[in-house]
Amino acid sequence: MLQRIQSIYLLLACLALYALFLFPFAHNVYMDGKPSTVMVTGVYEDVNGARTHTQFFVALTVATVIIGLVPLAIIFFYNNRKRQIALCYGAILIIIGYSFWLSQSVKAVMGGTQLDTHNWGIGLFLTTISLLFIVFALKAIQRDEKLVKSADRLR
Repeated sequence: MLQRIQSIYLLLACLALYALFLFPFAHNVYMDGKPSTVMVTGVYEDVNGARTHTQFFVALTVATVIIGLVPLAIIFFYNNRKRQIALCYGAILIIIGYSFWLSQSVKAVMGGTQLDTHNWGIGLFLTTISLLFIVFALKAIQRDEKLVKSADRLR
């Protein structure tokens, strides 16, 4: 039953988390007089017209890869909907903690620099989008569970 709608939602949640590698959290932020971009892999600065990777977020990058696999793994528990529901709740908690870690990392890098709305990147919203997709998948799984229980009552 991999063709269910919750599989699509969980796949979209996975893709939203992996899109963090493509889209920055903040761009064109002037730190120490140089325009910088903050991404999940680290900080990139414009040095003499070239984009240079100046700070690396190794732990954050590894965590992003692992956390991105969680919604993908939940898809394959389609035989056990109760476990799938529990894993969805766990994934929601993990992504909330991960979002907090991301925000603290960006705040530590930025120092006293304030982010304006024109400096926001798409990456700021991707964890929220993935949470939304997991909630949609959770509701669809619960709807399936309710349907199966009502069919069992009729037998």
